[in-house]
Amino acid sequence: MTRVTAPSTPEPRSSILSIPGYTAGSPAPAGSYKLSSNENPYPPLPGVVDAAAAALETLNRYPDVTAAPLRQRLAERLGVPADEIATTTGSSGLLMALVLTYCGPGDEVVYAWRSFEAYPTIALRAGAIPVEVPNLPDGRHDLDAMAAAVTERTKVVLLCTPNNPTGPAITQAEFDAFIVRVPPHVVVVLDEAYLEFVRIADPIDGLAAYRTHPNVVVTRTFSKAYGLAAMRIGYAMASAAIADTLRKVFVPFGISTVAQAAAIASLDAEAELLARVDALVAERDRVTAAIAEAGWDIPDAQGNFVWLPVGADRVPALVAEADALGIVVRPLVDGVRVSIGEVEANDRLVKLAQSFSR
Repeated sequence: MTRVTAPSTPEPRSSILSIPGYTAGSPAPAGSYKLSSNENPYPPLPGVVDAAAAALETLNRYPDVTAAPLRQRLAERLGVPADEIATTTGSSGLLMALVLTYCGPGDEVVYAWRSFEAYPTIALRAGAIPVEVPNLPDGRHDLDAMAAAVTERTKVVLLCTPNNPTGPAITQAEFDAFIVRVPPHVVVVLDEAYLEFVRIADPIDGLAAYRTHPNVVVTRTFSKAYGLAAMRIGYAMASAAIADTLRKVFVPFGISTVAQAAAIASLDAEAELLARVDALVAERDRVTAAIAEAGWDIPDAQGNFVWLPVGADRVPALVAEADALGIVVRPLVDGVRVSIGEVEANDRLVKLAQSFSR
């Protein structure tokens, strides 16, 4: 009889040990601008701070466990049933819950790469196998290759549109051609964290997509366009069955009463929201035009950021030069992502593009 020697200390699952730690965008020192986290440079929308402050009076009480007041307002705003909306702590919380719900050890999660850097860690936390499909040379998802990568072990496919960090958005025609190639039991997630910034001729209609295809889930956030990054509020639209299942997986009371009040007030300030988004898009277009004029070939930027694909060997030099100009950027293995921020910050980004020797 073979004796099994027990470990001397608690041991986590092997898949957990392989998870890299999440690296947040670096803070900005005095005199510099933080362009490393795709944050909205504007302060909270009108009425948001007052609504959040009023909600502080109820800190001794638990929030609504399903965020029903917020879900109802979203339902009215989007024209979807409230029972088809699920809310939790940011888009990352939604994605985590989705993968944990539908994947187990040995299952596969397919996504483009490079894409949102949380995707591989989310798959590993579930014990699933990350399947990374290289982007096309222009930074777009290779949807043909992604469809071909779906196997009998695939449980979830993650589509990031617009893609963080490269920038391009998926068109409706591209999605329509893709979704018919995916088996109906595979969950297809449209991660639309930067939806409000998209300005292409044929954008995906996420609401129509999930209504037409019961295996499609749409995830969105209040962190980017709405400027509530610190509140951690994400929401998903899905079939009532999927949404109900997700609510069972979420940590109870994940969205505070204060956060719900801030989100509802933000929905009430839609006119100001749209004006701010338009201003950021105009800045993005100004910056990308200037970068292109400086000789760069960058992907189509449809979020509130731009991607500078300089290659791994040049990333440290680009980051150092950005630091010298007073802007903090987000270095990744094969390039640098830079958020669109204040006008002065964006001017410094243009100067960086003009001066950096590739």
